[in-house]
Amino acid sequence: MLKRRIRRLLIATLALAGLTAGGLITAVPANAAVFNTYGTGVNVRADAYLSSPVVRTLPGPTAIDVDCQKYGDLVTVSGGSSRWWAHVPALGGYVTVAYVAIPEDKLPGVPECGGTNPPSGDITLAQVQAMFGTRIANPSLVQTGLPSLNQAMRDANINTPYRKAAFLATLVHESRLEYNIREIGDTRVYGGRGYIQLTGDFNYGPAGQYFGIDLLGNPELARSLQWSAPIARWYWTVARNINPFADQLNMGKVNAAIGYPAGAEDQRRCDSFKSAIRVLTGSVPGGIICTRSKALSGDTSKLTRTQFDALTKVGGGLG
Repeated sequence: MLKRRIRRLLIATLALAGLTAGGLITAVPANAAVFNTYGTGVNVRADAYLSSPVVRTLPGPTAIDVDCQKYGDLVTVSGGSSRWWAHVPALGGYVTVAYVAIPEDKLPGVPECGGTNPPSGDITLAQVQAMFGTRIANPSLVQTGLPSLNQAMRDANINTPYRKAAFLATLVHESRLEYNIREIGDTRVYGGRGYIQLTGDFNYGPAGQYFGIDLLGNPELARSLQWSAPIARWYWTVARNINPFADQLNMGKVNAAIGYPAGAEDQRRCDSFKSAIRVLTGSVPGGIICTRSKALSGDTSKLTRTQFDALTKVGGGLG
């Protein structure tokens, strides 16, 4: 990390002198919040998240006029890492501070967009330990992943106690809330990986396309700190639309959406859902549905979202 900071400091020094790999920097007013990027092919995104659309790409080192900065996805490059993104109105989007030529991980003297701190209400290690007890087998690893997991929950509008409880109860059974877990004994190329235990080329392919990464060619990315949580969010909201089932307290449909045959595991996950709600709200509401309809009792993992949605309308109000 020290070497990375030294490199960024050197780049910043060269930038102040008006020199970069691309040549001279155009002069700008002294009172402007101007910084310089380094490297080539740096993306400008519509928002401060790696899943946000790319609005343009910088061909080389560029002077950027920044009006504010936003807390978003973690980006790690050879020069350092940062969760902060610079908003550049002239470019119509955000540039990760990891590619800004400064020694810090946050832009000095630049206000936060909207004047707010990172969103409150994040899930803590103490909360998930209270929810799930010994299922949290590696607390330090869970703690490492929580910032990215909380960000994914914000991105997915998993923002109510019921939604948080359903999401976390699902992930603790899939992966023990460990971002880098590999399904034990699974030697398949596209076997279970990461928070959601992404499985099958029918999931790796679309998830990779959504994020603009080659998951089919590099499936290990699915259990990296950078991508494990976003992929879980993708499955929850894109491959399936699970938040409404959580709103309905319908863990039968939540479990069917994850894609395994009905059985004793459904009740175990439903119990974890109830435990999570108790920790988040202080009580457990009535009306929780733990069972599935006959139409959803099989292995639904390979269904398209359209096919799955059609099945959820069969069989009345049960899961």
